This record gives sequence, C-alpha cells and structure tokens, in this order.
Amino acid sequence: MEGFGIVALILLFVVIVFAMKTVNVVPQQHAWVVERLGKYHSTLGPGLNIVVPFIDRIAYKHVLKEIPLDVPPQVCITKDNTQLQVDGILYFQVTDPMRASYGSSNYIAAITQLAQTTLRSIVGRMELDKTFEERDHINTTVVNAIDESAANWGVKVLRYEIKDLTPPKEILHAMQAQITAEREKRALIAASEGRKQEQINLASGEREAAIAKSEGDKQAAINRAEGEAAAILAIAQASAEALRVTASAIQQPGGSDAMNLKVAEQYVEAFGKLAKTNNSLIVPGNFGDMSSLLASAMQVLKQNGKAQ
Repeated sequence: MEGFGIVALILLFVVIVFAMKTVNVVPQQHAWVVERLGKYHSTLGPGLNIVVPFIDRIAYKHVLKEIPLDVPPQVCITKDNTQLQVDGILYFQVTDPMRASYGSSNYIAAITQLAQTTLRSIVGRMELDKTFEERDHINTTVVNAIDESAANWGVKVLRYEIKDLTPPKEILHAMQAQITAEREKRALIAASEGRKQEQINLASGEREAAIAKSEGDKQAAINRAEGEAAAILAIAQASAEALRVTASAIQQPGGSDAMNLKVAEQYVEAFGKLAKTNNSLIVPGNFGDMSSLLASAMQVLKQNGKAQ
C-alpha cells in the first residue's frame, strides 16, 4: 500500500508539471514566442494557450505596449565646431514579436546606438543657433532614420524627443551676453521710436492747431466782411429810401418850399457851429446867397402862417 501511495504521488506531480507546461495564460498586450525543438513554431497571443510539454518551449516574451527608452547623453560637434551635449528620450513599440526575437540579438541596444549616431550626424550638419530653433526637425529626422532600420527588428519607432541641449559654459555666457545686448538694443530702439513718434505727434498737433487758428481767423474775417457789407448795404438802402421819400415829398404841393426852408435851417446851424469853434469872425464868401436863402425861408414861414 505504501508503494502504491508513493507512485500515486509521483503520478500526481507529473500531471501537475505536465499541466503547467501545457497550459499557458498570456497577459494582455504581451506576446510569447514558442520554439519547437529549437525552431520557431508560433507566437502566443493574450489569453489561454496550449503547448506540447518538453517539445515546445517559451523562448521569448515581449511587451507590446509603447516603451520609453532613455538615450544616454552624448556630446555632439556642430557645424561651427561647438560642443553640444544632447540628452533625449525615444519611444518605440514591438510590432512583430518573431522579428524582435530573431532579427537582432538586442534590439534595445541597437535602437539606442542608432539614435546616438543619427543624432550626431544631424547636429554635425547644423550651426549651434539652429539646433535650438530646429528641435522639431531634429526629432523628426531621428525617428525617420531609426524607423527604417528598426523595421527589420520588428520594432516601430514612434517618436524621439530632445530633453536638453547643453552647450559649454563659455558659450552659455557668450549667448547670455548676446541676448542682453540685443535686449538693450531693442530697448534703445524702442525709446528712440517713442521720442520720434512724440515729436511727430507734437508737430502734427501744432500744425493742426495752426490750421485751425488760421481757419478761425479766416472765418472771423469773412464774418466781419459780411457784417460790414451788410451794414453798408443797409445804410445804402436806408439812404436810398430816404432819398426816395424826400424826392416824393418835394414833388408834393409846397414840397419845394419846405425843402428850401430845411436847407436854410441846416445852413444857419452849420454856420453857427463853425463860428463857435474859432475866435475869428467867419463871414460867408457869398453873403448875398445867404440873404436870399434867408429871405426865401421867411417867405415860406409867412405863407404857412397865412394858410393857418
């Protein structure tokens, strides 16, 4: 009985081992490469898989997720003979597990070395200033160069990103000094442009003010001229109306006599004012005309008295 129990335990152990070798559960986003008698047989996908124990074996296990690979920093020489330390990171993904198993003995090391050599070649064709401006171009060129070769290794290079570009300290100081000088230059230019614009604004303001003043003076002169013309026209119209009224009155009966009387009064009044302004006695040159004028005036007064 004891011998039978030992045999049963051995058989149970063998069954368990056989079951473990036969049944394999592959996780999601993983791929296992199976070799049968030392030769590639199949690739196991995610889930439950059956293999032949002691004949088939799991030779390689690959992760199909996107993998970040830190590329070690390296010193590159630019086109203008400047040392530049470049640090980057590479993202890749295994797309063909069979090629990844047999295409290269170590595809990770191969990708890393290829990224470094490609990066040195690209930076060597560029000047220092361009390397900071063309980071996207560098990233794209590295990806295209590596991806072409990595296809034989069952790997797809997705992207490459430069983490840091570090020039020597002397170059950094020179660049900082250049940036400072450029900023000071821009500040001086901006200040001069401001002063220039200020002078232009002042001159433009003075010009507009002078134009406005001249327009005001012109309009004022026009208004004064129009006012004086209107006044002269009004006086002329009033004088013309007065003459028309006077002429009409003269044509009426007794109008001529009234006119003579008015002229005589104004003559005598003017002569009296002239005599007051001078100590000398002023006598009219034609005294007879004055006497006849006074006589005519007295006759008109008498006739008016009789008529009343």
